[in-house]
Amino acid sequence: MITLPLVALTAIMMVASFFVCGVPFGAIIAKRGNVDVRKVGSGNIGTTNVARSVGKLAAAQTLLLDAGKGFVCVLLARFLFNLIFPVEAGAFRPGGSHGWMLAFVYLSTVLGHIFSPYLGFKGGKGIAVGFGGALALSWPIAVGLLVVFAVFAVPTRFVSLGSVAAAASLVPLAYFLHHPTGAFLIALLLVSIVVIWSHRENIDRLLKGTESRFSFHKGSVKTGGGITYKKGGKHGA
Repeated sequence: MITLPLVALTAIMMVASFFVCGVPFGAIIAKRGNVDVRKVGSGNIGTTNVARSVGKLAAAQTLLLDAGKGFVCVLLARFLFNLIFPVEAGAFRPGGSHGWMLAFVYLSTVLGHIFSPYLGFKGGKGIAVGFGGALALSWPIAVGLLVVFAVFAVPTRFVSLGSVAAAASLVPLAYFLHHPTGAFLIALLLVSIVVIWSHRENIDRLLKGTESRFSFHKGSVKTGGGITYKKGGKHGA
């Protein structure tokens, strides 16, 4: 049952998670390497662009921190919800009567990363934070997302293709694994929509055959638009 106190608490946790997950770890880490990741490659602050513009270590740190902030926010929300509203066991799980509360917190983690309040409401594409949040929301869903991502990304080396496919599979995975409430599925549908929207330029390049395949930084990188840049250089697309 959806009540005003439940909605109020969910809203508070959503706002908190939005600001926490808005922290642009990719930009911060790249800056330590004297690279403004927003001005090179795709201009994205996520793991893929950091890998291309800075290197493996910076990419690993970005992936861990971005996934970690999503995981911690959803896990903390679950703990607080159970603490403040002690209801029947499993109520806050995906298939539970109150699972929608966590789903909307999960939505806010992805929104915070994509629309970072610290970067003028511009940010990443929501993949790492989305995976971390999904891991705390439902590990079977997270594993399913990872499998879908790998199936499409590994053989093609198109990270964007794997990301879009994973985002599109979120609602079907949740439905078949947990049969959750309509509100839960609505929150996840919004996650899918905003993540796919954030990849709109990648989708356009995939359709045109100009999307770049994934590779780590080796002094210069060829972008999706066919532009080559050096570490610290600007993307000319």
